[in-house]
Amino acid sequence: MAPAPHTMADAPLTLADLATLFGHFLTLSLMSIGGAITLVPDMHRRLVDDGGWLSDGDFTAAIALAQAAPGPNVLFVALLGWYSAGLAGALVCMLGIMLPSTTLALAASRWVANRRHWLSVQAFQAGMTPVTVGLLLATGWLIAPSPTQARALLLSVAVAGLVWRTRVRLIWLVAAGATLGALGWV
Repeated sequence: MAPAPHTMADAPLTLADLATLFGHFLTLSLMSIGGAITLVPDMHRRLVDDGGWLSDGDFTAAIALAQAAPGPNVLFVALLGWYSAGLAGALVCMLGIMLPSTTLALAASRWVANRRHWLSVQAFQAGMTPVTVGLLLATGWLIAPSPTQARALLLSVAVAGLVWRTRVRLIWLVAAGATLGALGWV
């Protein structure tokens, strides 16, 4: 039986728990090809399945809330940390996810900028595209509505089509989704 989900009302996480969170997000950072959102399946495994620090609903709500808010895509990591362990959790998770990837990205972008004419650099960049797409599809699979939620699934497909084929501003789609949710449609 899985441990009960951790909430802000529970006892705070220990320093060992915070170190574990930091180490996990530090490791994930080095795999964040395509951004932190591509790592959602493993974050879910660690925070919900293994650690029991979040419920499945809280995990999904944290991602949805952070993605709806303006700002960097990586904000959902801070929210997951906040829901898991308050301010300390938010800081630990954000430092863990940002330190290695930021340092590596800065160094790699400078290196690549000086060698963009090399055939090996061009081949590597072309080869990373399918990896990024695959990681994004895995994330979409995890947070997509279940097939039993036909309305939500239909809405997801409609929004994806609108984003792909039109220039509708995303804020209007978010507002429409919020309205449909408030009306109890999804």
